[in-house]
Amino acid sequence: MTVPRIETERLVLRELRITDLGDFVAFYADPRTQFVGGPLDRVQTWQRMLQMAGHWQLQGYGLWVAARATTGEPVGYAGIVHHVDWPEPELGYGIFEAWEGRGYAYEAAFAARHAAAEHFGITAPISFIRPDNARSLRLAERLGAVFERETELRGQPVHVYRHPEAEGAAA
Repeated sequence: MTVPRIETERLVLRELRITDLGDFVAFYADPRTQFVGGPLDRVQTWQRMLQMAGHWQLQGYGLWVAARATTGEPVGYAGIVHHVDWPEPELGYGIFEAWEGRGYAYEAAFAARHAAAEHFGITAPISFIRPDNARSLRLAERLGAVFERETELRGQPVHVYRHPEAEGAAA
């Protein structure tokens, strides 16, 4: 499986690499990752990375690592996941703490959403967001997503936000 490389003004969305382990271990050690399945220890983070890589193999799409175009430093991730117990594909995203507040999360999620339409025909994904995750709710709204309904996902209450229909052209 070849993961498409997506370039934006400041970021490159690329495949996951073993050299990203340290950045993901630091990310998932933070209690703030409670909204995305954390906190996790090193082994659990490795298992999460294997899931991320495997998603590309099994579904043909997945999460990209968002890295700074100038230095290659990972700043977070964004992309599309569709687990077997989910009703439809989801646009997911996360930003590493050191890079928050710089617009990288928006840039990565926006590019991933448009790439999903262009490369995979996923034109109006949803985002599952826990009601107490204010930052993610704000980002979804900034991306133009609208609240659709409340539901439960893996035992947690979530809000479903629907992203606007994309034209299938890259950002």
